[in-house]
Order: sequence, then C-alpha cells, then structure tokens
Amino acid sequence: MEIKDKVIAEIKKIYDPEIPVNIYELGLIYDIIIDDKNNVKIDMTLTSPNCPVAESLPNEVKNSVKEIKEVKNVDLNLVWDPPWDKSMMTESAKLELNL
Repeated sequence: MEIKDKVIAEIKKIYDPEIPVNIYELGLIYDIIIDDKNNVKIDMTLTSPNCPVAESLPNEVKNSVKEIKEVKNVDLNLVWDPPWDKSMMTESAKLELNL
C-alpha cells in the first residue's frame, strides 16, 4: 500500500462532529502531497470558519497521519479558499446524508 493510501485511510477514520460522514468523503481534504522524503503536506478546510472544532480537527488529522510509521513529518494547512460547500462531498457521502 502506498503512503498516500495509508494517509487517506487514516483520514477516513476522522469524522466531522456535526455530520456523520468522515472528513475525506465530506471533501474537507483539498490536497495531500508527499515528497520523496515522506514528508506529508495536507491542505484541508472545515465546513465553516466558525466550526466548533476549528482547533481540534486539524490537530486530530495531523496526529493521526503522524502515526503512520513511514511518515516523517506532517505539515497541515487550514485553508478557506475555495470555501467548502456540499458539492465537494463524494457521491457516497451525499447518499449517506440523503442529499
């Protein structure tokens, strides 16, 4: 399994507290870049800037990904552009929420 697949698998274990769907399927992860030294750079957003987990969710993602033994370092950027909306969710997430 490639490191990126492991990173995605870890991220899929993390759920938004207000929506019963994991943050990967929700479309909150905009980008995952892994360099040749196994440093991981993640761009993620939250459903809204006032999200009650604005502090804890990015740390949870960072700490989970850091636990993958091949990963050297995790650089997580919280971005608000483009703003998240429901169109960024996967089809399975939309089905789960009856959208």
